[in-house]
Amino acid sequence: MMTISYEYEGSLYVNLTNKCDCACVFCLRHNGHNGSIYADDLWLEHEPTRQEALEDLLSRDMSQYRELVFCGFGEPMFRWDDDAWLIDELKARGVKLPPVRINTNGHANRILGRDVTPELKGRVDVISVSLNGADEAEYTAVTQPSTGAQGWTDMLEFTRLASQYVPTVMMTIVNKDKTPEDIEACRALAEGLGAKLRVREYIPD
Repeated sequence: MMTISYEYEGSLYVNLTNKCDCACVFCLRHNGHNGSIYADDLWLEHEPTRQEALEDLLSRDMSQYRELVFCGFGEPMFRWDDDAWLIDELKARGVKLPPVRINTNGHANRILGRDVTPELKGRVDVISVSLNGADEAEYTAVTQPSTGAQGWTDMLEFTRLASQYVPTVMMTIVNKDKTPEDIEACRALAEGLGAKLRVREYIPD
């Protein structure tokens, strides 16, 4: 059974891809897990088509969810064109969507070869970008993007641009061995880009 969508704490999560251009040190994918506290099996047999994903989402009662979240065992912005199509198609069919959130590493513009942030307007209510460090060195050590230090620059620029089009932009860090000074440095960085900082507690294996 392939998990295209799954429920967690009152929200519906959409799992469209297992592709990711990062190898974050705390990611459950690298620790032999098939799933997480959210769902048992998030490895996809194949990338679901738009139609497969649409049928899955149409089978859900959207009125019962706090949020519709694009986030799974991969970087959801690899499938942004399909994410956007799904959002538009659901609305066109008269589905009243809860607030839409995307959890991302902020590398979409590099991945897709264009500035996608204007396309978020009117579709995405909340975007959550993984910050993971107060500076380039910490970020690249923790996140291990395939583009190296360029990933840090891309992520900051994406966040700055997204804040012009999305009502709520958050940057997240995982509170593992972070000092209060580290957290405040991250907060200042996020606020300087038009975002709010969210500190996530570390979930050990």
